Amino acid sequence: MLLFRTLALAGLACLAACLTTRPLENAMEASDDLHSVLDDFHAAAAEADFDRYFGHFADGAVFVGTDASEHWDVDEFRAYAAPHFEGDSAWTYVPQRRRLHLDGRGWCSFEEELAHAKYGAMRGTGILVREDGHWRISQYVLSFPIPNEHAAEVVALIAGD
Repeated sequence: MLLFRTLALAGLACLAACLTTRPLENAMEASDDLHSVLDDFHAAAAEADFDRYFGHFADGAVFVGTDASEHWDVDEFRAYAAPHFEGDSAWTYVPQRRRLHLDGRGWCSFEEELAHAKYGAMRGTGILVREDGHWRISQYVLSFPIPNEHAAEVVALIAGD
């Protein structure tokens, strides 16, 4: 019985060691890289640079837009977005503030407050993953932050559609 307990504890210790977060790289450098990726992602859309914009997405990425129908894999989103990139600017969201949650194992969740000329305050959230040595967007969710005091009005408006 003592041997069994010893082996079980050793196994648990090994499992805990495997699950412990280990930094991939210097946290400050990772943070700078992550900010650069997201800043360039938004800049590419503002400059209607289709290839640069979609180059920021990971294989199998998902984009969730503000409309309930807007849930696309990256290929569907590419098809939807293509006409928007034919002008001088596809769309412009200007980052105001961003929070990064780097786990140290190859992915980072983020939330960012954005400004848009027509819609005002917006929010972007998502996940970045390490892919071939580069940070890429695996999921991006764009939303309207609705103040709680207006939520009932917005829900009623949506239900009326």
